[in-house]
Amino acid sequence: MSKNIYLSKEFILFLLTGGFSAIVNFGSRFIYDDFVSFEQAVIFAYLTGMTTAFILSKLFVFKNSSNSLIKSIFWFVSVNLIAIIQTYLITIGLAFYLFPNINFSFYPEAMAHAIGVIFPVFTSFIGHKYLSFKQKHQS
Repeated sequence: MSKNIYLSKEFILFLLTGGFSAIVNFGSRFIYDDFVSFEQAVIFAYLTGMTTAFILSKLFVFKNSSNSLIKSIFWFVSVNLIAIIQTYLITIGLAFYLFPNINFSFYPEAMAHAIGVIFPVFTSFIGHKYLSFKQKHQS
């Protein structure tokens, strides 16, 4: 059986760079708020966080990618679009369907969003490892 990739140094670095990128996303919204509407600030902040994640992932996590820069960007954005959909569906499913049916009332929307954000970490790692930053001879 192959080594568990979720216990690898690469995955730990992915979590750290992703965590830092999330902080950049959150914090930059307050800067953008001074110049544009809240809705626009959220979008710009997300794009800032995603750009940060791409750069850090390329420099520190998936250093041996054989993809061209354009191909890496294409797959990075594609994987993140899937992650957004996963986050949304899980968050909404928990907050509006599962939690009310099981009478879960401890900050249900916040808990649903936290779970929704955490879930794509695993699928995103796989997507970025094997698509965005694919290595020539990856097994």
